[in-house]
Amino acid sequence: MTIETAEAAAVSLEDVSVSFGSHRVVRDVTLDLARNRVTALVGPSGCGKTTILRAINRLHDDTGGKVTGRVTVGDLDVYGRDTQPELVRSRVGMVFQRPNPFPTMSIFDNVVAGLRLNGVRNKALLHEAAEAALHHAALWDLVKDRLQTPAVRLSGGQQQRLCIARALAIEPEVLLMDEPCSSLDPIATAKIEELITRLSSDVTIGLVTHNMFQATRVSHYTAFFLLGEDRATGELIEYGRTVDLFDTPRDPRTKAYVSGEVG
Repeated sequence: MTIETAEAAAVSLEDVSVSFGSHRVVRDVTLDLARNRVTALVGPSGCGKTTILRAINRLHDDTGGKVTGRVTVGDLDVYGRDTQPELVRSRVGMVFQRPNPFPTMSIFDNVVAGLRLNGVRNKALLHEAAEAALHHAALWDLVKDRLQTPAVRLSGGQQQRLCIARALAIEPEVLLMDEPCSSLDPIATAKIEELITRLSSDVTIGLVTHNMFQATRVSHYTAFFLLGEDRATGELIEYGRTVDLFDTPRDPRTKAYVSGEVG
């Protein structure tokens, strides 16, 4: 399923399957993420959404997952013979379900952790990058006078925005977000959604969410996943503009899910 507009793809997946041992978790996914747009991945638990998201960033390398098919980020073959995972992760950031700031580090050190890992040592550059990332994450005004305080003193919503700032500090082309609001209250969720909308003008965003209302509020495109006939392997059922997928879905299974007839 390719993008049904003239918009360029920042990420392309062709016939991607992911297996753990003998269990194929998700199969034959062909999907594009449009550049500088938000693509939501929706569907019931266990149907492969997060698995596909993590495949883009090579996060299965460390967990024994086998990825087949082709994944490209721009002109980079993510699973190419000579492609290093560190190169992929310098172009693709990741934000997880629960805020995960490094607990022993300050706010500042959390933001610049990725840059330091990539060898940046110049203090002026680190401070400039931290300020820019915190501005992008709508957090600068809240923390500019306490950058050296422990990150864990921030509220849950602020910690999640800090994790977004940490991902943005390396200036990625793509930002993957795995249910970033699942552990947040409605006020913090609204701030993250506002941030997602604003960031998408500069960064391509892939968003896993179980919240159908969230998908309609923040995404331009939506991909719907469901378990196949074997009830064990996830499949991409339908993909298109969010407004079309929710208002006039082509597949009756999509209609049943987005209308709440099945969960």
